[in-house]
This record gives sequence, C-alpha cells and structure tokens, in this order.
Amino acid sequence: MGELLLGREHLEVAISLYDRERPMAIGHDTGVNCLSYTALILWTLGYPDQALKKGDEAVALAQTLSHPLSLAFAEGLVGYLQQYRREARAAQETAERLIALSVEHGFTHWLAQATIERGWAMAQQGRNEEGIAQIREGLAAFRAAGTEVMRPHVLCLLAEACREKDRLDDGLSALAESLAAADAQEERHYDAEIHRLKGEFLLRQDQSNAPEAENCFRCAVEIARKQSAKSLELRATISLARLLATQGRRDEARTMLADIYGWFTEGFDTCASSKPGPRELIGDFEP
Repeated sequence: MGELLLGREHLEVAISLYDRERPMAIGHDTGVNCLSYTALILWTLGYPDQALKKGDEAVALAQTLSHPLSLAFAEGLVGYLQQYRREARAAQETAERLIALSVEHGFTHWLAQATIERGWAMAQQGRNEEGIAQIREGLAAFRAAGTEVMRPHVLCLLAEACREKDRLDDGLSALAESLAAADAQEERHYDAEIHRLKGEFLLRQDQSNAPEAENCFRCAVEIARKQSAKSLELRATISLARLLATQGRRDEARTMLADIYGWFTEGFDTCASSKPGPRELIGDFEP
C-alpha cells in the first residue's frame, strides 16, 4: 500500500521475534520472508547498499535451512532487488537459478516470476523482443494461477522493455493497465514509477507532450515524497530535471536535483541507466 515506514517497522519487529526452530506456519521460513521484504523496502527508502546486505542475508539463511521453497522465495525477491538496482546481468543469473529450482520442485509461481525477471534482464541487455516475450509469458502464467500481486510492478517492466524497441503504444497500454491494477488492488508501492514512465513515454511519443509529461514527473515526485520513497523520488527528479533543462530552466533543474541527490549516503556505485547519472547531471546544470 506504499506505507513503507510502517512496513519496515513491522518487519523489524517480526525479525526480532524470529525463531528458526519454530515450524514454518506459512509454508516457507518467516525469517527469510521478512529479510527479503526488508531488502525491497530499504532500497525504496533510499538505502540500496543496506538492501543488498539484507537480500544476501535472506538467501544465506534459506541455504542453511535446506528448504527449497524458502530459497525460492529469497531468490525471487533478490531478483526484484537487482532489478531495482539496475543490475541486469546479476538479475538474469538469479532468474536462471530460480528457474532451475522451480522446475526441479514444481514451483509454478516462482517459475513465472523468474521468467519475468529473466525477460526484464534480457531486454536491458539488448535482447528486447525475447525479453518482452518472456515477461508476457510470466504474466500469463501468473494470471492462469490467479496471482495478481505485483502485477502493477511487472507491467512497468513490460513497459520498459517496450520503450527500448519504440513500441510506444504497447508501453503506454501496459502502463494504463498497471495503474488500473494498482487502483483495483490498492497496491501502491510502485505508483511513482508508473507516472514517471508515462511521462518518459509521452516525451518519446512527441515533444509537444512536454506539459503533460512534466505533470507526470511532478506527480511521481509528490507520490514518492509522501511515501518516503527516496530512490523513486530520485528517479522522478532526474526525469523532471532533464525535461526542465531542455526548456532553459537549468537553475530550477539543478536545485531540485542537488536537493534529492544530497540526501543519499550510499549506493553511489549502483547503475541507474545508460544515461548520465545525477552527479553528472548536477555538473551539467552549472550556470
């Protein structure tokens, strides 16, 4: 629901109460579950290095338990974390391991998720059509199994893959479906990214869409701020700053970008995209 700080608080309490000797009441280990979700929340809150550490802890714990379903859970969520961090090669390696594990043990849900993660990673590495097909295959498997959770997020991954092939109508359609699914399910953790991606698509479609795109970027920034989602706020601010710079509003762009970039204390070696990162952009916006 996008209540990240409250979610983190509850997860921290759950981790403090965790006893690995207790029976697995929910089918997989609760410690693995809580560490994995904490990793995703930490990234979103703006702590990508701490997030990676928690993800590694989740996988390590699952391995010591010798419990395949718990390991699948950890690998599945670490794959999403690597997608957040834009680590395409690592995400594909994780997806391949999860696919092998899921096929061996008949984990249909995790097989679908791993297929989606592999598709995103392929698209990021230039194999766009293969990636789009894989993401669609995973989405179809989710729907066949009656799974709707994470659908808004996955549709954003599909939109990203479509953008790289200039399949703009397909991408915008995926984003519209993503927003509708988020509304229907009250699944709000990726709302800022949905609006940011819509703005990027509108600009690529036609530069005359700049006013509407600016509204999308500002909406994304506002949502991210309300959720304390610093990583998503940074992404949205970068998109907005680039647009403002093309309009001669460089001082405004530099100020807003410097404010959010200056908040971060870690994660400076993570890969945002093939475009210049915030540090380079701040330099570009010098008067």
